[in-house]
Amino acid sequence: MSSTIYKNIDRQPIWAAGGNGVWLTDRDGHSYLDTCGGVAVSSLGHCHPRVMDAIAREVKNLSWAHAGSFTTSPAEELADLLTSLPGALPKAQFLSGGSEAMEVALKIAYQYHCERGEDGRTVVISRRQSYHGSTLAMLAISGNVQRRSVFEPVLGPAGFVSPCYEYRDRRPEESVADYAQRLADELEAKILEVGPTRVAAFTAETVVGSTNGAVPAVPGYFAKLKAVCQRYGVLMLLDEVMAGLGRTGHHYAYYEDEVVPDLVAVGKGLAAGYLPISALLVSDEIHATLGAGSGVLQNGQTHVNHPLACAAALEVQRTIVEENLLDNVRARGAQLRRELAQRFVGTDSVGDIRGRGLFVGVEFVTDRETHAPRSGGAALTAAIKREGFRRGLLLYPGSGTVDGVLGNHVLFAPPFIATEADISEMVGRFGEVVDACL
Repeated sequence: MSSTIYKNIDRQPIWAAGGNGVWLTDRDGHSYLDTCGGVAVSSLGHCHPRVMDAIAREVKNLSWAHAGSFTTSPAEELADLLTSLPGALPKAQFLSGGSEAMEVALKIAYQYHCERGEDGRTVVISRRQSYHGSTLAMLAISGNVQRRSVFEPVLGPAGFVSPCYEYRDRRPEESVADYAQRLADELEAKILEVGPTRVAAFTAETVVGSTNGAVPAVPGYFAKLKAVCQRYGVLMLLDEVMAGLGRTGHHYAYYEDEVVPDLVAVGKGLAAGYLPISALLVSDEIHATLGAGSGVLQNGQTHVNHPLACAAALEVQRTIVEENLLDNVRARGAQLRRELAQRFVGTDSVGDIRGRGLFVGVEFVTDRETHAPRSGGAALTAAIKREGFRRGLLLYPGSGTVDGVLGNHVLFAPPFIATEADISEMVGRFGEVVDACL
């Protein structure tokens, strides 16, 4: 019996032995085509020579240095690169994972208000059908019913508003602009309900990830919500742990929404899975306020600005820029959505196909006309995943797509290096999975 604790307590997962590009191999020699980058992590695939060389070089220099006393070249250079990208915020700090980055974001938001004499701003407003991390503080601001579940009694208070989910929630008589305005009005009403001097931040995934499958906002939505936030002194925190750093075809997903947040968290694709690292970027206003006040960031974590992780992330991000991989993300993403639409044109069980770049969701329904959701739940999710493995395909399915209970979807987030042939093979094998399961 293994000594390892697994996600499914009594079932050992597949034993991974190696990988190359968009393929993983288990120790029995079976190969799996990766449609989802694991969980939108492996943006450069496996065994990328540039990244492996960078890690080998840096490990000879320094194992670790306390960020409270030292800085390092990898951390400084990575911060310079991330803050120089189109639409970037100007200051960055590096953590170990997305949950940490989001947690530090909330601490900074609260400290910012305290430094300005508004220590009553303690409430965060989030959206239903959202997910911001696995720590208790992040679950408290996540609208993901399944992941809150057993922890509900110990979660702190938060406010929730509707998601921007056009496929299900835009009314027939509404224009896109009207729909965006209705959601902005709802946020304003929630701020007024909680009390304008009590709200610290509004947070949202720029493109929703695992909860309901690559749901983007409608045009104008985030600009309208940013205006509401500014009206009441509320900070806008965008969670791009999944959607950021090229996944949607732009370095920062919010760039396409023509808005700049006050804080943004990125993570999964930062080092493409080669080492654990995330980042929080903040505005000059926030950074200057903390500097002019106490002058100390009230947070300390062991692996802040870890030199080896920063070196890996630096090479990943340089590779994306220097090899123009975002061009491939946009081209292969358009191909993926097009070929999925063609493959399922006569399939009643496939409703919406949406997303941006190589961040694509397929939502299953029982009726295309009414958008009636599937009711297969976790059992259908498990069946899709098993059938994928049988056909050599790594998939990322989910349930509770619509409201935490109803609905099923599959999230696509393949590596940025995927070729035209790779995408076509993913669609072909996925079509066989859908035919078998639905």
